[in-house]
Amino acid sequence: MSSTSPAPWTERHQVAVYLAAIAVAVLVGWTVPGAPALAPAVTPVLGLLLFATFLAVPFAALGRAFADLRFLVAVLVVNFAVVPVVVLLLSRAVADHEALLIGVLLVLLAPCVDYVIVFTGLAGGAADRLLAAAPLLMLGQMLLLPAWLLVFAGTEAVALVELGPFVEAFVLLILLPLAAAAALQRAALRSAAARRAAAVTTSAMVPLMALTLFTVIASQVRGVGEQLADLAAVVPLYVGFLVLMVPIGVVAARTAGLDVPASRALVFGGVTRNSLVVLPLALALPERLALTPFAVVTQTLVELVGMVLLVRLVPLLVPEGRPRHSGRTTPSGRTAPRP
Repeated sequence: MSSTSPAPWTERHQVAVYLAAIAVAVLVGWTVPGAPALAPAVTPVLGLLLFATFLAVPFAALGRAFADLRFLVAVLVVNFAVVPVVVLLLSRAVADHEALLIGVLLVLLAPCVDYVIVFTGLAGGAADRLLAAAPLLMLGQMLLLPAWLLVFAGTEAVALVELGPFVEAFVLLILLPLAAAAALQRAALRSAAARRAAAVTTSAMVPLMALTLFTVIASQVRGVGEQLADLAAVVPLYVGFLVLMVPIGVVAARTAGLDVPASRALVFGGVTRNSLVVLPLALALPERLALTPFAVVTQTLVELVGMVLLVRLVPLLVPEGRPRHSGRTTPSGRTAPRP
């Protein structure tokens, strides 16, 4: 497709599409008794979305992304030095409520490695660089989360952490979609059918994101709604995290001298959390911590609404035309959608 061709309707109106998906998901999740049964579909739907995202990233760009040490250092510092300080301050508001405290710590201390790549690409950010950073972000949280829980919540919380969900999520949501996308990209060099399949898949990015939003929210909103009185204390903490981390990401990007796509990627990489990966950890907790999984899911719902808004807000905060230290890369090779 030529870069001058008009973008598809769904791409030009993506925020409206996502907000509609969220509204329908809330309605279905609250009124349809069987909606929670959608929960097992979250991983395959998210995997398909990530496959489409990876397919739109030229794999030649990943080599350059790995070599971008300035971005890698910036995203690691933001997530493993700055975020823990922000989380420590915010979590003191629920320090006397064990179940909520552990939920807040589990979800806010773990940087996202899955749908953050999608939202970054939709905002014209360097999705390839975040993809290159994903293994480091996953390894960092696996190693550091027990230490943070020890400091912030005590020794008993550390014993609750298992590595299994992290490894499983990395395989299902990163390695397998990435390998499938690489195989289809390679096949597209020789096969017209593979090229058509790749084009159809990448053009379906916005509908796939809408489907992901619908599946996650519809499957979880009733459980959260039924516990809303107990969960009310964590909602402002999650909103506060979003509000604080956006300007922190912008300042960090400017301090590091990142180009526009990398700056937008750093903002999303600092704001977005690994809720879908830490949820299995929360679900495996003892009965006395039954509220913890709902605290994690509440962050997911707050964050998804925030991400839809940030797709438009971040390009305004980090506009085109700023000095950049390296060339622009886009996840699809097309002109990124403008707000």
